[in-house]
Amino acid sequence: MQRLLIVSNRLPITVEKKKNALHFTQSTGGLATGLGSFYKSYDSIWIGWPGITSDKTNEMERKDIETELMSKLNCYPVFLSQNDIEKYYHGFSNKTLWPLCHYFTQFALYDKNFWESYRRVNELFSDVIFKIYKKDDFIWIHDYHLMLLPNLIRERLPDATIGFFHHIPFPSFEIFRLLPWRKEILEGLLGADLIGFHIDDYTRHFLISVHRLLGYEYTLGQIQADDRIIRVDTFPMGIAFDRFSKAIQDPKVKKEVTRFRKKLSEHKVILSVDRLDYTKGIPERLKVFNTFLERNPAYREKVIFILVAVPSRTQVNHYRLLKKQIDELVGWINGKHGTIGWSPIWYLYRSLPFHSLTALYSIADICLVTPLRDGMNLIAKEYIATKTDGRGVLILSEMAGAAKELGETIIVNPNNREEMVEALAKALMMPEEEQIERNRLMQKRIQRYNVVRWKEEFIDRLVYAKKLQKELRARILSPDMKMKLLSDYHTAQKRLLLLDYDGTLIPFFGKPEEARPGDDLLELLEKLSLNPKNEVVLLSGRDKDTLERWFGTLSLCLVAEHGIWIKEKGWKIIEPLTNDWKAEIRPILEIYMDRTPGAFIEEKEFSLVWHYRKASSELSNTRIRELTDELINLTANLNLQILEGNKVVEVKNSGINKGRAALRWLTKGKWGFIMAIGDDRTDEDMFKVLPERAYSLKVGLSSSLAEFNLKSQGDALLLLEELI
Repeated sequence: MQRLLIVSNRLPITVEKKKNALHFTQSTGGLATGLGSFYKSYDSIWIGWPGITSDKTNEMERKDIETELMSKLNCYPVFLSQNDIEKYYHGFSNKTLWPLCHYFTQFALYDKNFWESYRRVNELFSDVIFKIYKKDDFIWIHDYHLMLLPNLIRERLPDATIGFFHHIPFPSFEIFRLLPWRKEILEGLLGADLIGFHIDDYTRHFLISVHRLLGYEYTLGQIQADDRIIRVDTFPMGIAFDRFSKAIQDPKVKKEVTRFRKKLSEHKVILSVDRLDYTKGIPERLKVFNTFLERNPAYREKVIFILVAVPSRTQVNHYRLLKKQIDELVGWINGKHGTIGWSPIWYLYRSLPFHSLTALYSIADICLVTPLRDGMNLIAKEYIATKTDGRGVLILSEMAGAAKELGETIIVNPNNREEMVEALAKALMMPEEEQIERNRLMQKRIQRYNVVRWKEEFIDRLVYAKKLQKELRARILSPDMKMKLLSDYHTAQKRLLLLDYDGTLIPFFGKPEEARPGDDLLELLEKLSLNPKNEVVLLSGRDKDTLERWFGTLSLCLVAEHGIWIKEKGWKIIEPLTNDWKAEIRPILEIYMDRTPGAFIEEKEFSLVWHYRKASSELSNTRIRELTDELINLTANLNLQILEGNKVVEVKNSGINKGRAALRWLTKGKWGFIMAIGDDRTDEDMFKVLPERAYSLKVGLSSSLAEFNLKSQGDALLLLEELI
């Protein structure tokens, strides 16, 4: 089995220096907890910052840390300076990316020094990975701190297998576009073979941002970027279910449960566990609890709210202000509602050990998980897993990724105080039978899709993504095959070249009229067509007048409107056709044009074309399905066909295509050499009719009936130049 290199900002082990001695302790945090549950079971090395800055250690101590971490814990340290931590971690990661990804744009700072430090630290990680990488290793990079790393590794290790998982929300395009370095971040991520997100919303946001900012097309979660296919998919992270479900059997947990129950007496317990962060909605939660007590005086002295806030990023000003606000709210609510012997809120500002945390989960009647925005939130899953008797109610924010999986909970909008107050009342009154029924369904789901399955599914998809790339790469015209093609071309006495135009000989443009051929292309085509051994045929979806205007002076044959018009010595129609149907079809296309900003209609003599290259991809993806369905129903008895090309839908007479046009030349005697080049679905009809000995080439890496693929439109031109 290949080694797995897990790469994250922090190691699961924290190194501290106390009284000139090094101390190694377990790290806290969702990622360390989630991945730490399985990484030691595999041939893995975890790469990350050990928590101690290089300023506080000398070279000998750093060597000792490296030796200790590698020999006993399979961890490899990346040493960062205090300046790095200030600007890369506290700065760009947590003052720029964190608030932006969580939709707190008012907190986001766009500081160039932060950005430069972020880039430099990502390069440091790249150096360490390059140092320890072995052939066939899997590299699995985690989270927003290292979004440049996939491409930095790709540049140094072009054949490496690289996965990236984004553990926080990926914002909508309208939010992400605010980032000045947005393109660099996306290009960094596209160095990976597989990019994973917790829920489909984040996956979709990422794909849309890639399309709008970098111009790359995507289909069914696949991005074609230059000469690579990148997979983007959804993997909701799980937990170590058995660890939590069996925790109640641990004597230490039982002891804690007994201790808590003695102190809590018969009170109903509402539990809240979070890192102290402005995205978690803790002040809003406290205000909800205050309103609940005001409106439900019967619950006074009968309910206790245990609020656990784990210290986080205490050096960041927003977090210090948040702690002050929470402290004041807790004091105000306890002072307002408390009585002698009863404090409505028990406030714990610290991290809890596993046995204390699971004991709290076990005794809590309600778990209140209401972040304003959260990538997944494993607290919700942990709480459900510990409820072995099935009793307990989870109130969950719809803004948490976990809400997509835990639909049996009480789902709330964390900004709607009225709804949350009602949810608390509903949870406290919910019959035990209903609690058990809801929780059993969720437990089965969480148990099936646990953290190990999450990891295995990600790695399986990564292997598949790499396999897909290799298969496509195997189809790319190799240097050896190109030499054979050139040799066959030069030895043949009679040669047929079938060439598509848009996307093959010239790039796509926003407006069709902008794709006029330049002098270099015209010269290239003229040289090919003047060779007495060659018959050059240009097959296009464009109208004959445009082709005549652009290529009429050249010594080549032309095919217009995907085979309706053919020019050898003069223009001829392939068969008598009618365009009476246009009056019935045009209004439908116009309706969809009006409903899709950026779309427009092109009218040819015997066809109508609906272009949507300039329309937004998410809207056009919806409209195109609606339009084609309506057109198919409408044209069923009109002897028309619907042809989907590259960002176009064309309606024309049935039975006419590039394949039928190409047969006109393919059947003209014996050809010693045949080559066809095209780029979209309309060219598949041409590839279909070619004899077995012909060279068929598809521009781009998508699947095709063509025998070979060319990486880009530029490669098609280079090949034609080499023929000359």
